Formats: sequence, C-alpha cells, structure tokens
Amino acid sequence: MNNTDYDQTRPLAEQVAERLKEYILKRKLKSGDKLPTEAKLSVEMNVARSTVREAIKRLESQNILTVRHGVGSFVADNTGLTEDPLGLAFFEDKWKLTEDLLEIRTIIEPVIAELAARNATAEDIAELDRLYTIMEKHILNGEDYLKEDIQFHKAISKASGNLVVPNLTPIITTAVQLFTEETHRKLLQETLETHRAVLEAIRNRDSVSAKDAMVLHLSYNRNYFRQMMRERAGLPVLAPTVPSWVLELDELKKPEE
Repeated sequence: MNNTDYDQTRPLAEQVAERLKEYILKRKLKSGDKLPTEAKLSVEMNVARSTVREAIKRLESQNILTVRHGVGSFVADNTGLTEDPLGLAFFEDKWKLTEDLLEIRTIIEPVIAELAARNATAEDIAELDRLYTIMEKHILNGEDYLKEDIQFHKAISKASGNLVVPNLTPIITTAVQLFTEETHRKLLQETLETHRAVLEAIRNRDSVSAKDAMVLHLSYNRNYFRQMMRERAGLPVLAPTVPSWVLELDELKKPEE
C-alpha cells in the first residue's frame, strides 16, 4: 500500500491510532458505538489490516476502544479514562498511600460537593438518593456497601456539572476502596450520617452545607485513620484536647442539683 501521506519518521500504527481518534470525534461516535471492520478501516486509512489491528490495540490500552473478539471494536465507556491512570496500584506502602489519598480528597472533594449542590439535576439527586438508600440498607444488614459508596462519590462528581471532575474519580475510587479495606469498615454510623448530610445539602441546593458535610465526612476518616496508624506504630491513641477556656463556658456547665 502507498503510505506517502503518513510521516515516515514515526510508527505507522501510532499515526493510524491518531486518525482513528479523529474518526471517532468527527463522526461524534458515543460510548458503545461500533467502528467499521478492520478491512474497511484498512481501505479508508490506506494501510494494511495488521497496522489497523495494532492501532486498535493501542487505543484499547488507552481505554478509548473496547474490543469484543468475534464481534468488533466499540467506543469505550468513560473514553480515555483508565481505572488507574496514576499507577496507584504500584505503590507498595498501602498505609501511606491511604493517608495521602485522604489528604488529596480533602483538597478536592468538598469543592466537588459544593459544585454538586449548585448544579445537580433532578436525575442526579434521584441517583444519589437511590445509592444512599441501598448503602444504608447494606450497612444496617451488615452487608458489604463498598460498591454503592464508590458509586455515590462518582455520582457527586457527575452532579458537579464540571467536565473535568468525573475524570478525577479514579483517585477518589481508589481512596474509598483502600480506606474501607484498611479500616475494616469500622466507621459505619459516621458513614451513614455524613453521606446523608451531603445528600440532603445537595438536595436543598445548599452549597455551603454540602461543602461542610464533605469536610466532616473526610475529617472523620482522616482522624480515625491517624489513630489506627498510631496504634500500628505502638504509640498511644491521642485524645482530643479541649482548651480550658471552652470547659469554663457557662453553657457547657452542668446545672446544679
């Protein structure tokens, strides 16, 4: 085949992969849409079928295409978003990773919740309500709730209305999963209360309360995890220190018998 319209200094499959991405964009193909056969693409791209096959493999590794053997190639869900874009699975110290991910979540998730309270659609709120109801049922019945917990946070990201925020969900997903596994699902009551507070704030379009509720949720998680790390290191658990002037406030004193 004549490949004179390609850059001879770059791998051919790489260039065909780029053209396939352009093909998807120009034709406005959506998740689940099927691409033409390798034979048709070979003719259209003016390359051998083996080159098309290699280009498709490249796009599959980037989560742009999904290949169903014997069926064809399809546009992937969450196009371009891999499950672990930051390579978090390769960090060996899971305790340190859990702590650092909690720190990152504290930076980004309160603002995401704030945006969700402003921009959530009725469908977004209905989905959050559905996920919370299932999560509550699982927790009260002593069942695993991790799937719904992760989906709840994903739904908040979607409800933010920001195009970029959903692409941050692999960070949040990994963080939720690691924290839940490392703490052995101990914060059950706090999980219910804080998730409910976030949901109600978003439902009421109260962006300040949504942000505060998410801060509280993550503060519970961070404090509990820090205590676990101290115990693991053989250090005494730190009790919250209340300033003496607070204890002297009249409204905190017990009424005299």
